[in-house]
Amino acid sequence: QVQLVESGGGLVQPGGSLRLSCAASGSFFSIYTMGWYRQAPGKQRELVAGITVGGSTNYVDSVKGRFTISRDNAKNTVYLQMNSLKPEDTAVYYCNADWKRNSYWGQGIQVTVSS
Repeated sequence: QVQLVESGGGLVQPGGSLRLSCAASGSFFSIYTMGWYRQAPGKQRELVAGITVGGSTNYVDSVKGRFTISRDNAKNTVYLQMNSLKPEDTAVYYCNADWKRNSYWGQGIQVTVSS
């Protein structure tokens, strides 16, 4: 059983930065693959970045070189550092924890990139 709470979203100008945090409560945080997803109005939810138990990462092409996902198992927290933000990054961002047949989601947090 895992509970996820996102924080760090908000309104930023194009070219700005934000760091999203996802704090997890529960047991065995370190065994979960963690990911950040996003969903813009009228669009499908997409995987933005993922990080495995072993620390391997992957990113959707549109954010490569700009976003960095990391995890701190001691703090039961996963982060998404978002740099050089673009208006098309505007979406609700969701934290996800996945292990075998189990998948957990945070409530989502708004990120808006606008002048």
